[in-house]
Amino acid sequence: MSEQNATPDDMPVFRMQKMYIKDLSFESPNAPGIFLARNQEPKVDFNLKLSNQKVDDDHYEVTINITAKVLDQKSDESVMFIVEVEHAAVFLLKNIPAEHMERVMAVDCPLMLFPFTRQIASQMSVDGGFMPFLMEPINFVALYENAQREQKDS
Repeated sequence: MSEQNATPDDMPVFRMQKMYIKDLSFESPNAPGIFLARNQEPKVDFNLKLSNQKVDDDHYEVTINITAKVLDQKSDESVMFIVEVEHAAVFLLKNIPAEHMERVMAVDCPLMLFPFTRQIASQMSVDGGFMPFLMEPINFVALYENAQREQKDS
């Protein structure tokens, strides 16, 4: 039998503790006229920003900031609506090796949080009188790897 060196207290812990909205905004500056000219193929200007901060020894806040401006292509790209969401969660990250922490906060935490952020944005568009705004899934692994590559190149 092999002896295990890790005790239960040394085991890595990765758990979402609390999820919350920090800021939320929905604007439909051209309502009600935009409802008459709506296009089924809108153009979307989409911005995503991730941030994180240490809360205490084992807790970290990870925040997804999304701004989506949805434009009607048929009416001179009039703004249909703008959604801004700052959605965050506190994660318990204990006994995770330091060399993995950056990736955990840039990939694993947003992967857990994003489906809920997506649902919030979708519900806001429905409540604003539009079709559900369904954001495409985001490949956080590719975003992280591209950022790492850019950092090495500069």
